[in-house]
Amino acid sequence: MLNDADSAITRDGKALILAYDHGLEHGPVDFEPVPETTDPSVVFDLATHDAVTALAVQKGVAEAYYPDYEDEVTLLAKVNGTSNLWMGEPDSSVNWTVDYAHELGADAIGFTYYGGSNGEVEMAEEFRDAQEAARHRDMGVVMWSYPRGQGLKNDRDPSTIAYATRLGLELGADIAKVKYPGSAEAMEWACQSAGKCKVVMSGGSKTSDRDFLETVETAMNAGASGLAVGRNVFQRDNPEALLDGLEQVIFEAATADEDLDAMPGEETEP
Repeated sequence: MLNDADSAITRDGKALILAYDHGLEHGPVDFEPVPETTDPSVVFDLATHDAVTALAVQKGVAEAYYPDYEDEVTLLAKVNGTSNLWMGEPDSSVNWTVDYAHELGADAIGFTYYGGSNGEVEMAEEFRDAQEAARHRDMGVVMWSYPRGQGLKNDRDPSTIAYATRLGLELGADIAKVKYPGSAEAMEWACQSAGKCKVVMSGGSKTSDRDFLETVETAMNAGASGLAVGRNVFQRDNPEALLDGLEQVIFEAATADEDLDAMPGEETEP
């Protein structure tokens, strides 16, 4: 990692990355709760919210929609990914080059790395190439660090999540995106294990406003630098209200209770 390489996708050293790579990774099923979000422009509109420091999308979506938002949205190019139709060992194809992402206006790249997969060695080499190309373009690097594979029994075990953040540091990411390991103590260890590599929590499947904001608050207090979130924002009936709350928790150190008191109506779990 390099100091300040992620400055374009952070604010005061913290990040709220809105992720919208789900159409490739999961398919349209993630858009069914709010069908309007099938249209990428709906999520690009959300990404203009002051809380959002970057929007992560795949190549085709960036090509088709980013030119209309280049003055309002910071682009994070998700350069690899695979469909949910793939049934083999966890792996992700590299779908566009860093040079092309830079030409489209991206300020950073995102790369999924499945430590523990049978394809780990190949993915590490692909990450090396992408990371070094990003450095030549003064772009930040975010690793979706998701240990997964035949030999891994529990991808949320605290030691596994700490290993995931350490992989981000060791391989040269500026920010490691990891799943929440289940407790403040485990999150603190994961953040300590990352050294100078920032750690952001993955948003995961939609939960209630209260559960989600409380988890984000806990992660921030444990040393996380923010959040990379998709479904927990765009699957809501009032996503702007949640983004308002997340902005307070992440950037202003507000509590979840303070945010919930200010929100117009709490959404519960689906």
